[in-house]
Amino acid sequence: MNSTPYGAAPGTPDDSRTAEPTGAPTAGAAPQSAPAAPEHAAPEQSIPQQPAPQQVAAQQPAPKRSGAPLVAALAVGALIGGAAGGGVVAAVMSNTPTVVSGVTGTPLSISVNDPGNATLVTSVAATALPSIVTIQVAGGGASGSGSGVILSDDGYIITNSHVATLDGATSDPDLRVTLSDGRIVDATLVGADPLADLAVIQVSETDGLVPIEFADSDALNVGDNAIAIGAPLGLSNTVTNGIISALNRSITVQSSAVPEAPGDSLPDGEDAPFDFWNFDSPGDPDGQELPPQRQSSTISLPVIQTDAAINPGNSGGALLNDEGQLIGINVAIATAGGSGSQAGSIGVGFSIPANYAQRIATELIATGTASHGLLGATVTSAATSSDSDVVGALIDGVSPDGAAERAGLRAGDVITVFNGVPITDQIDLTAQVRVLAGGETTTLVYVRDGVADEVTVTLGELA
Repeated sequence: MNSTPYGAAPGTPDDSRTAEPTGAPTAGAAPQSAPAAPEHAAPEQSIPQQPAPQQVAAQQPAPKRSGAPLVAALAVGALIGGAAGGGVVAAVMSNTPTVVSGVTGTPLSISVNDPGNATLVTSVAATALPSIVTIQVAGGGASGSGSGVILSDDGYIITNSHVATLDGATSDPDLRVTLSDGRIVDATLVGADPLADLAVIQVSETDGLVPIEFADSDALNVGDNAIAIGAPLGLSNTVTNGIISALNRSITVQSSAVPEAPGDSLPDGEDAPFDFWNFDSPGDPDGQELPPQRQSSTISLPVIQTDAAINPGNSGGALLNDEGQLIGINVAIATAGGSGSQAGSIGVGFSIPANYAQRIATELIATGTASHGLLGATVTSAATSSDSDVVGALIDGVSPDGAAERAGLRAGDVITVFNGVPITDQIDLTAQVRVLAGGETTTLVYVRDGVADEVTVTLGELA
């Protein structure tokens, strides 16, 4: 399967990662290598809600309102991009979009030639664009670009960890942020959490920043409108739209930055089914050879699935509802094949839920690190066991005095629901466990000897 680079032009560094949607057995599922952690998106809203971003220009008429698991044929690609092709960018930038002024006078880089026929997407773009930024990153012998979302008026911005650290190539990146009004400002890395693939940076200039408004991602429905904004292929302020095509999806991805953790690493010599984080270009734009990548492990992410087109450079950008509120941080797409800059969106994209992103961002701002739950059990897919007649995460063993053992779970139990989310395999369980912070208490449903039961469990903390 080909990995899918996101947003790099030929001859520039690029990264591609792999992820497997839930429901398909994964290479890391072997009992000996998969100590599990249950997972579910936390409904925390710890970052204070900000006032709604500015509206469309008052003189314009009001816009019209409109209201089976993936298999190994799909590769999932991270959305960070290397330096965009100069010819493409020059051609686009030579046709600068018309600037539309909002009520407060802050420019919005969207073109509206016929306000009388503006759509729902036009309204969302005008509302949210001031909160979306483009991020240029350099360090560790590599460079790339991605997107970000403004969290607060004191300069905090959320993006992906693989964007801010260039897939773990540097812990001290050189960050430059382009705001929607065209200003370019310096930024520093506040904290990165590879297990959630989220990071927070802070810009040095805070005048006129417009924070995003968060929606409750636990209240989403399949079929809801979804609008993506970011900088695919280096083309900032790009807007695409679609719907939410699936919820409670889980994917596994490679992470060169993740710490060694039980249940998150693959057996020696095995690869994750999808790989979209590792740089695969032979050198940087100056022809220098890139440093070798570190040994990678796999992480499991809970995601929203959307058919809104997202491509290289969309990493860290916003997925929005029809009110311009943040419902997710774009992280990856699935592709049916192709390699390098030839691969792109086929209408299956993945976004980290806003509630999860909000919890991680709050912790990164407060302490520079984030907490993740630990179940203390090794698990595999129940579908691979001839002894199981239900789908779920099959417990192969429990850690002494771990959360699972203290809750009364034991080898042979099949976990089918965790924190209200259906569990189909060990990927689901691990992703949902990591969503909760260490020490949190929740409930899970398990099947033992054909009988289902519910138990309360207090999670340990992943070190």
